[in-house]
Amino acid sequence: MAHNIGTKDKPMVLKTPPLTSEYTMHNGEKDGKEVIVCTVGKTVLLYNPDCIDDLHKMLKKHGDWMELGSADEQKPAKDGTVEAWGRSENNPVGGWYGLKKGLRGRFGMYIPPLMEALGLAEVTHDPKGNKMRAI
Repeated sequence: MAHNIGTKDKPMVLKTPPLTSEYTMHNGEKDGKEVIVCTVGKTVLLYNPDCIDDLHKMLKKHGDWMELGSADEQKPAKDGTVEAWGRSENNPVGGWYGLKKGLRGRFGMYIPPLMEALGLAEVTHDPKGNKMRAI
């Protein structure tokens, strides 16, 4: 199910979990498929829109707080984190929810605040080591 997160002209404005940086997200399309477009400064990341419901289901099953563990694509993700799940062969899409090669990481940075804004999760807002849980 696609969530309404705004359009290119009227995107949703969000802040990273530590509340230090602002970025935008909106529904978009790439090669005829729905995508979530995440714009951070001049960098544009793309995510599979299924990540919202899939992550929510996984967090519900997990039943507790989970560390975000955000990392760039080129760096390994810490086991047991949202970031690790967002690129795991064992998640519902069998790999990366990030769709732009080279910029597929940072799932644990940009998707959790979106889920918080949609009322699906709680996210901590500490300087480091943030966590989330399903609502």
